[in-house]
Amino acid sequence: MFTSEKGVVEEWLSEFKTLPETSLRNYATNLKDKSSVVSSLYKVIQEPQSELLEPVCHQLFEFYRSGEEQLLRFTLQFLPELIWCYLAVSASRNVHRSGCIEALLLGVYNLEIVDKQGHSKVLSFTIPSLSKPSVYHEPSSIGSMALTESALSQHGLSKVVYSGPHPQREMLTAQNRFEVLTFLLLCYNAALTYMPSVSLQSLCQICSRICVCGYPRQHVRKYKGISSRIPVSSGFMVQMLTGIYFAFYNGEWDLAQKALDDIMYRAQLELYPEPLLVANAIKASLPHGAMKSSKEGTRCIQVEITPTSSRISRNAVTSMSIRGHRWKRHEQPDNNNDTTELGILVIPEISVTNVAGERTGNGEKGRTLGEIDAQHIQGVQETATDPRTESKGLPEIRRQKSEIQN
Repeated sequence: MFTSEKGVVEEWLSEFKTLPETSLRNYATNLKDKSSVVSSLYKVIQEPQSELLEPVCHQLFEFYRSGEEQLLRFTLQFLPELIWCYLAVSASRNVHRSGCIEALLLGVYNLEIVDKQGHSKVLSFTIPSLSKPSVYHEPSSIGSMALTESALSQHGLSKVVYSGPHPQREMLTAQNRFEVLTFLLLCYNAALTYMPSVSLQSLCQICSRICVCGYPRQHVRKYKGISSRIPVSSGFMVQMLTGIYFAFYNGEWDLAQKALDDIMYRAQLELYPEPLLVANAIKASLPHGAMKSSKEGTRCIQVEITPTSSRISRNAVTSMSIRGHRWKRHEQPDNNNDTTELGILVIPEISVTNVAGERTGNGEKGRTLGEIDAQHIQGVQETATDPRTESKGLPEIRRQKSEIQN
């Protein structure tokens, strides 16, 4: 760590201690724009032997419990790096070197599991029903499945998943380690839209490192440091995938792609069905090309919405379009009699008796094609049902045509 970076961190530590309570909001607003402070804090966290690590962790915890929303988010942006440092030190069995990081993670966890009155939180998640439209789908595009979901939703069978209450922890052990870390990643994912690019990059990098350390792919990725395998849980990997999915569409395509491949690699080795299901679903929904999203613009996930019924009805088949198609079908090009000029209406040949050479009369120009077709069908039906036509045959049909012309 350079002397200049150390000086930036020491100034940041002393500035907050002398800050009056009335200036806390303005300080929090300006702090997120100080990129030199953020980069220097990352350097401190990445060096477990640094003498500044303990006061930095203490001040980050003071930020989190201050009640100021922007200071809370400032601490959350370092959460992926803190989790990686704790897991790396735990894998090397030097637990005494991660005491301040463990205290910070436990402090954030114990603050998040209770509300402002000190009661335990119970988080609820309603699983969306396919019978109700959303920005991702419309029930009409699903087919028979939408009918089944619609029938179930009419009976009020909406599934709600509850999380909590979570017990308070005084220390991290091998039994409760990933229960705490999974909940912390859940809190981080809840504030993903406020996380800067450097935090998303850190998330993708630590996900790759956690999944491949101690496996042959570590040599392919050229990750140095520890070579011990880091145990992970299925729920922890699902939370990692949630953050990576957001990083895909917010300017970190390459890092997120690498992290997704590494998580699928580890999930296949561990035979975890939940991460495999989520990872394959994310991979199947990704576009073919890289998303070039602006890091300063609006962050969103682009989806295709099924056209509404008003857009479909513009090109719908109507009776007028059928009549027009039938009219064009009867128009046959005739090179011998093609003497029409611009503005003159040409009446096509309509043969009722299949006798060639008969044309409609002059008085028939003002009649619509629908009336002629209707009368033609009526005349044919009367000819087929009338027993007199069996003896008279063709003259009877010609008589009916002459009645139409008259």
